Amino acid sequence: MDLTSPVVMGILNVSPDSFFDGGKYTNVDAAVARAEQMIAEGAGIIDLGAVSTRPGAENVSTKEELTRLLPVITEVRKRFPDIPLSIDTFRSWVALRVIDEVGECIVNDISGGTFDEHMYDTIAKLGVPYILMHIHGTQANMHETPQYEDVIKDISKFFSDKVRKLSKAGVKDVILDPGFGFGKSLENNYDLLNRLDAFKVFQLPVLVGVSRKSMLYKALEIDPENSLPATTVANTMALLGGADILRVHDVQEAVHAVKIFNKLKESAK
Repeated sequence: MDLTSPVVMGILNVSPDSFFDGGKYTNVDAAVARAEQMIAEGAGIIDLGAVSTRPGAENVSTKEELTRLLPVITEVRKRFPDIPLSIDTFRSWVALRVIDEVGECIVNDISGGTFDEHMYDTIAKLGVPYILMHIHGTQANMHETPQYEDVIKDISKFFSDKVRKLSKAGVKDVILDPGFGFGKSLENNYDLLNRLDAFKVFQLPVLVGVSRKSMLYKALEIDPENSLPATTVANTMALLGGADILRVHDVQEAVHAVKIFNKLKESAK
């Protein structure tokens, strides 16, 4: 995948209870239509997830996750064979089963391998790219706010340890995600956004997912439905900080932000 220009990853939730678009795309036809729309708007990756990680979301079994995910991702791959797909899962068995059925996909793991001890070896066996997200805590408490000595240094230590383990397991393609909103206070999230370029020391692609998150709508005292302008501003700041991939609900607006960012870079040459 060419990351010389930032890429937009479109979010396709097929769960009934995701925080922003839950229930909209549980039907295969609706999900495929949404994928088609995002591709037309310029998405470079489609990220499919079947388990909500919002605060208070139900704990879904592996069987239920696969029941939700497989029909949709199978049809999306069939209809759009050239678009890279990503599986938003923290379960190695889900990654293994889906990739066995539909072919290579990126694995987007919100737990950074901390929820499933077999994840790293599975990714190495599959030979697919892996999105390593920072998280603090477990499924039960990951949305509680921990204390950091220095949020950048603490996350950098996490990345350093996990990247070393991934490399030892044989994983070759790793993308870093600092995990906006997962075990971070409002101030932590803005500190991350302000110092995003610190993660460039790893010389790995950086993914940013701030789309319609509470760090935006709570700061403005609005709701997620009215947070698209704030999302676009935050995405632009992330691009200026070195983000290589923007994970978003609203593809067109993110693509426009990338185009303006690229024009800005061109004018500086």
